Amino acid sequence: MKFSFTNEQEQFRTMLRRFLTERSPTTEIRRLMATDEGWERDSWRRLNSDLGLSGVHIPEAYGGQGFGFVELAIVLEEMGRALLCGPYFSSVVLAANAILNAGTEDQKQALLPAIAAGETVAALAFSEVNGRWDSSGVAVTAAPSGGGYKLDGVKSFVLDGHTADLIVVLARKPGTSGDEGLSFFTMRGDAKGLERRLLKSVDATRKLAMLTFNGVQAELLGDAGGAAAPFARTLDQAAVCLANEMVGGADQLRQSALDYVKMRMQFGRPIASFQAIKHKCADMLVEVELAKSAAYYAAEAAAEDAADLPAIASLAKACAADAFMQTARETIQLHGGIGFTWDNDTHLWFKRAKSSEVFLGSPTYHRELLMQRWNV
Repeated sequence: MKFSFTNEQEQFRTMLRRFLTERSPTTEIRRLMATDEGWERDSWRRLNSDLGLSGVHIPEAYGGQGFGFVELAIVLEEMGRALLCGPYFSSVVLAANAILNAGTEDQKQALLPAIAAGETVAALAFSEVNGRWDSSGVAVTAAPSGGGYKLDGVKSFVLDGHTADLIVVLARKPGTSGDEGLSFFTMRGDAKGLERRLLKSVDATRKLAMLTFNGVQAELLGDAGGAAAPFARTLDQAAVCLANEMVGGADQLRQSALDYVKMRMQFGRPIASFQAIKHKCADMLVEVELAKSAAYYAAEAAAEDAADLPAIASLAKACAADAFMQTARETIQLHGGIGFTWDNDTHLWFKRAKSSEVFLGSPTYHRELLMQRWNV
């Protein structure tokens, strides 16, 4: 595996960082946080028309740019740094990858071009009120009905589920459990019998919804009963992407803390000159750089479809979550009293750190998976 970025990838990162810095100032973040949708469709379309970010890793055959997971990871890291409010993770990372992993050739041709163009926003509904992040938590049932299926049950913590145009749902055959009887299904966001409700959450930059299915007509995605392996692969890929997003946010916090302590004067000199402050800044740098190494390695593993990707994905998710939360806490402390106020922007990234820590599974959960997957 490679352990450095190419010149083209570094240029892509530089251009993307400049673009997102202009498009996602904290004033815009706060404005979108206050809305129920959490993003604006016109801005989302412009984002994709200017850079084509929704199709970065989607193959050219399906309307995408045809790059790989390393480039996707760069996009996620810079979006995490800028705290971009948009349905990128839900539509591109979760839903598009589920379609790529599980869909037939005809289904990919039909569904992916609109997602890659940013015309269709998709969401993946797999978690439920039991809070499980694996297939054992799936209780929504899918029963054959006419030429399709009818879904019944409740999905919760669905990222951007209340605004998505296309819903990809993981459900099971009645009477099955575990990995047995699992299938993916697709439906429109305004399907008859589908109730969508926005949930209150600590992180207003990332909207979550509860979806209730009352005999909703849906179409099968891929093979009936064959969704267990594609679902596990999708979660591993999502964990890698989330890890890269988190290290972007952590690095932004680290830099903001460093800028503040260089500016803040005490006893006639910057507090950055105090030994205790130097130690904290050095510790944050080490934490973030170690998490970056794990996240970058995981992105390369996903790009190469490495056999040990499941273990590496869990490692990266756990490391990045710990680094993000620790950096957020230290940044608040280094800002002193102002760090706890609403007017200071630190809390925006702190709340994203907390929501990302538990999204797709806590660090403890992923360390347990790591032990299982590496058979240590």
